[in-house]
Amino acid sequence: MIGRLSQRITGKAAVVFVIAAISVGGFLWVSDRTFGLGLPLDDAWIHQTYARNLVENGEWAFLSGQPSSGSTAPLWTVMLAVGRWLGIEPRVWSYSLGCLLLVISAWVFGYWLTQRSGASRRWWFFAAILLTIEWHLVWTSASGMETIALILLFMIVFFWLDSRNWNPLGMGMLIGLGVWFRPDALSLLIPVAWHSYFLNATQFRRSLTRLLVVAIGVLFFIGPYMAFNYSLSNELWPTTFYAKQAEYEIHREIPFVYRFWAQLAPTFVGGSALLLPGLILLIFTEVRKKLWWRMAPLIWVVFYIGAYALRLPVAYQHGRYAIPIIPVVMVLGMDGMRMWVKPFAESMSQRLVSRAWLIALPMLTLAFWCLGARAYAQDVAIIETEMVAASRWISTHTEDEALIAAHDIGALGYFGKRALVDMAGLVSPEVIPILRDEVALAKFLDARGADYIMTFPGWYPTLVEHAELIYTTDATFSIEAGGENIAVYRWRP
Repeated sequence: MIGRLSQRITGKAAVVFVIAAISVGGFLWVSDRTFGLGLPLDDAWIHQTYARNLVENGEWAFLSGQPSSGSTAPLWTVMLAVGRWLGIEPRVWSYSLGCLLLVISAWVFGYWLTQRSGASRRWWFFAAILLTIEWHLVWTSASGMETIALILLFMIVFFWLDSRNWNPLGMGMLIGLGVWFRPDALSLLIPVAWHSYFLNATQFRRSLTRLLVVAIGVLFFIGPYMAFNYSLSNELWPTTFYAKQAEYEIHREIPFVYRFWAQLAPTFVGGSALLLPGLILLIFTEVRKKLWWRMAPLIWVVFYIGAYALRLPVAYQHGRYAIPIIPVVMVLGMDGMRMWVKPFAESMSQRLVSRAWLIALPMLTLAFWCLGARAYAQDVAIIETEMVAASRWISTHTEDEALIAAHDIGALGYFGKRALVDMAGLVSPEVIPILRDEVALAKFLDARGADYIMTFPGWYPTLVEHAELIYTTDATFSIEAGGENIAVYRWRP
């Protein structure tokens, strides 16, 4: 009997793996048919450049010979470096890593739902498959970025929390390890503290002791992480941590409630919209029953979105910074819907509505998968025909000793083969205080002896007005998306 059960579980796990591979592969096929294979974010090439320099030169640097902390996710960069060390084509390796992490995330997602709700194994299978075709997650898995690894970490932490039998030191070490993927992992301390307090509300001393042990576990990994960054840039956090906040500081002038909604809204563009009633029902039920400890994941969602709305209020690229909340919202929504969805209920109306919902959810998710595949292909095409194309042009049409000032730098660092100044401050932290001051930037470029500028003209209208245009991509994908073409200028002091 145990053997048959094991075979059934193993068989279902294999089906989830196959569907995830088809899901990610489908995105790549559409991308290849649209323009070609690539990565949908310029930032992904930053990780690839660090990984290449780590393997080929044994140094942690974006520019060879210039150590820097421009990688927000050192552990992800190391994982990419493994593929390069093995001789695997970098994009293929990043796609494979993303697909594997998506599969594991789907398994944990399904187990978390069944553990939390007490649902049958059929719900595990249904939920796991649903996650593998959720278009935001597939987009992330094929993006070459660390987000899918961070999502898996979040899933494991919440699965462990809901087991109500978690080890404080182990939990702290897991969160601390997550910081090496992104500092966002520290946000998990909020639900851990919430869960610990409300699960032992009458034993405050015990809760406090557990949280102190969690903090010790976090410090075990975050201490070396901060020392690592400080050794590279004299800052405790990656330079991207400061540069991104400085770059989008002007957005913080928008009222907070609008910023919060702008972060949250993109996460419901898909099948998740059908889970909103379940989420509301779950909140109502747990508040009514005073099951405060079970609300830890929801508290984290609010805090996570709030933190980005407060410090980095941008929702571009399909809300990429908010994507990690999607599996959490899905679990909570499905947990709430499961209390009402009864496909074999005696009431005909409940039976019909339940079955309609069970059909509509995967169908809507699949429909958005198709739209997501097109969006992914367009994103890749824009990066390839703008950043990558301009970087390749620079590598063949400028002097070997030329100094290029650029925004963005990912593809340029990988393909350009030139010294550069990062006008976004990711690997040139001295630029951060003057990111928005084009006059000060001009003086800085003069002082550094810049020879060329590579940027979208609309980003620096004053700078490019006094430079000589020598190349533009003239590609159509960015224009069709409402953007402009990237250009290269000869800088004239």
